[in-house]
Amino acid sequence: MALLDSRTPRASTGKMASMGYKADESTGMVLLTGNSHPELARTVSDRLGIKLGDAVVYNKTNRETSVDIRQSVRGKHVFILQSASKNVNNDVMELLIIIYACKTSMAKKITVIMPYLPYSKQCRMLRRSSIPMKLIAELICKSGADRLVSLDLYKKEIQGFFSIPVDNLRASPFLLQYIRENVSDLRNAVIVAKSPGVMNKATSYAERLRLGVAVIHGEQKDDGESGQEDGRQSPPPNYAAFELFPSQMTKEKPPLTVVGDVGGRIAIMVDDIIDDAQSFVAAAKVLKERGAYKIFVVATHGLLSTEAPDLIENSPITQVIVTNTVPHEMQKMRCHKIKTVDISLMLCEAVRRIYYDESMAQLFRDITLDD
Repeated sequence: MALLDSRTPRASTGKMASMGYKADESTGMVLLTGNSHPELARTVSDRLGIKLGDAVVYNKTNRETSVDIRQSVRGKHVFILQSASKNVNNDVMELLIIIYACKTSMAKKITVIMPYLPYSKQCRMLRRSSIPMKLIAELICKSGADRLVSLDLYKKEIQGFFSIPVDNLRASPFLLQYIRENVSDLRNAVIVAKSPGVMNKATSYAERLRLGVAVIHGEQKDDGESGQEDGRQSPPPNYAAFELFPSQMTKEKPPLTVVGDVGGRIAIMVDDIIDDAQSFVAAAKVLKERGAYKIFVVATHGLLSTEAPDLIENSPITQVIVTNTVPHEMQKMRCHKIKTVDISLMLCEAVRRIYYDESMAQLFRDITLDD
């Protein structure tokens, strides 16, 4: 049954037709999407029981993005579902132009549903770089969006970049359910934080699954840059005032090591995003050396860029569990270890509650900041 069948929309036209094929025309809702994740958009529209809005989003011969909305959105509440694919910059431009097209077409409200927020890992300044995530947030707001819904933001502080309400939903209930139902001998498992920065998330998973915790500390030793070639050594050491500064020892991480007991146990490694997979494979090798006989990787966003599928396929990792916030069907064809958890139900319920002006609190029931 469609999720929107259970309520009659508030409108001045009296009784509305039941939500069905013409739902977006007989009510005040329109669901639009770009080209980033059409499969997820179709799943959400089917669950809601409405038809996807009639919009054509394409690239012209000169690679400019063009949007043609072929139905009226005047006075409607428009939901735009757009994620990120391998062509992330094009996906961002599609979103911005769709928002702007709806705004200039007098849409009543515009809510962006973006399960994975592009550029979210670039949310801090490094040396003389910028903070691209702040720029993306301002572009979304300035283009005309009234609200944004995302899933497991890389850093929760990203919400502060936006001048509009941001709902940061959690995928942990669906991932935990998958683990309970598909990981055999779960009592003999241990939750592993891939790095100390994910320790809060790992602890939360461990408490909900009633398991122990381990953490991987250190890093792979690569011949990287020294950090002295970018001008941080100025002023020179012989400068008189420089001698007044207290000396500070350079931080140096040890080689990868496991803090905790994983011998003879199932290791479930958790993180938010799995992209190039090299760090996960290196951590899996260390866990294998320490005696873990099965290694699972659990992450919300499975970007799986470049050679990640091949690296995972040839690694000690038993299974990689990710959600369908981003499309990765091609990666699954290259690696049979990748399993997908569907989170479209969460997005549908968020859309329904926002449309009917209901509280979002139920979607955060028993959810903590660490989840």
